[in-house]
Amino acid sequence: MARRLPSDPPVIPGFSPVHVLGSGGFADVFLYEQDMPRRQVAVKVLLDEVVDERVRQMFQAEANLMARLSTHPSILTVFQASIAADGRPYLVMELCSSSLSQRYRREPLPVSEVLAVGVRIGSALETAHREGVLHRDVKPSNILRTAYGTPVLSDFGIAATIGSADPDEPVGMSIPWSAPEVLGDESRGTVQSEVYSLAATVYSLLAGRSPFEVPGGKNAAADLMDRIDKGGVRPTGRTDVPPSLERLLATAMSRRVSTRPATVMEFVRGLQQVEAELGIPQTPAEVAVESWAVATPSSDADRTVVRELQPPSRTGARRRTRRAVQGGASTGVQSVGTVHRTGSATVARRRGRTNVVVAGSAGVLVLAAVAVVSVLLVTRAGTASIPTVRDVSARAGADSVSFSWVDPGLRPGDTYVITSSGATSQQTGTTFVVSGGTGAEQCITVAVNRDGKTGAASPEQCGTIGSTG
Repeated sequence: MARRLPSDPPVIPGFSPVHVLGSGGFADVFLYEQDMPRRQVAVKVLLDEVVDERVRQMFQAEANLMARLSTHPSILTVFQASIAADGRPYLVMELCSSSLSQRYRREPLPVSEVLAVGVRIGSALETAHREGVLHRDVKPSNILRTAYGTPVLSDFGIAATIGSADPDEPVGMSIPWSAPEVLGDESRGTVQSEVYSLAATVYSLLAGRSPFEVPGGKNAAADLMDRIDKGGVRPTGRTDVPPSLERLLATAMSRRVSTRPATVMEFVRGLQQVEAELGIPQTPAEVAVESWAVATPSSDADRTVVRELQPPSRTGARRRTRRAVQGGASTGVQSVGTVHRTGSATVARRRGRTNVVVAGSAGVLVLAAVAVVSVLLVTRAGTASIPTVRDVSARAGADSVSFSWVDPGLRPGDTYVITSSGATSQQTGTTFVVSGGTGAEQCITVAVNRDGKTGAASPEQCGTIGSTG
């Protein structure tokens, strides 16, 4: 089938067209030069023949969604949206170099790079889900690279609010990466179908083909849909892909929805576990959180435990208000978390602040003392049965330090809380890797979190990068 010629770029005040970047079924993307501030941008312009009132509404929804979500470091940034003088809606976006679809079929991508992409894009999806938004078209061609090499998720054009999609509205989809229940019209998209699509995308980046594509065989749409419906994805065929990653991908692409990870974050944590298993620095999982919601109590007892909030991180030039949350791991200054302090350290801070108030009111001192005792009692009662990690060991490498410890007796649902350089991460594995420059000392403590309560931390263990001792 002959490809159509791109449309003419519209006249946009403050922007000068340079050339066409690509064409799709509903829109063209052009390179423009912005006059002020001077920079190159990508402008997505809808085709005149497809523009009607419904399409205008969909385009406006996409613009609003991207505006809400694009502050995430792994979601494509949108600068502006409007309607040109000729009536065509357009979107001014961050200029990216290329999509991963142009690369993964040409050359094998390193496992470490694919894992990092999976964690970052998974973090973007998790953030969208927490905003109540499904992407519904996760695939390699919708993962772009910024000028700095950062993978970002693009094209929320067929995104839908979770649980509120119009049952009569047609759903766009990309067959090779769509979940079987979506292809079979059993579902219009769920969090679990997004888990499937992300896993299928990670699989494709590793295998150099989509999960159910048969090299040299019949790969028409009907053939792919039949294989996807039957399920049972084959291994990637790469010897450098560990069995644990093959199992994770197979589980996430299970025909049975209930077998898959319940959330994208759960899948992301699985990818981070593989990173730890391979001894490579773990990619932080960056999910947007409200500063007052980072320590949501899980029980009535937890509400009396004081937790201190940190100010926004000043490290990381791209987005300063985002934090790496549970499931991430510290990699030098890249990972920023929220430190949860309980026990004597927290009480000391409360007492310090109370002393300032006491000068004006002795009654406040009595109330503060009662509060401190209550905090101590609840904290001790809630953490007495939580095991403590002992004897953390450190092994220094050329560009990282690998820490490991013995499982003190975790139960299902327990996690380790690792604190490094003031940031915290949670995981279930007993290995944690911190990267940095040669000669940099890296230190961690490890504690166990059970039912929302964190027990006593291990003695601090340190290692110096590049040290042979």
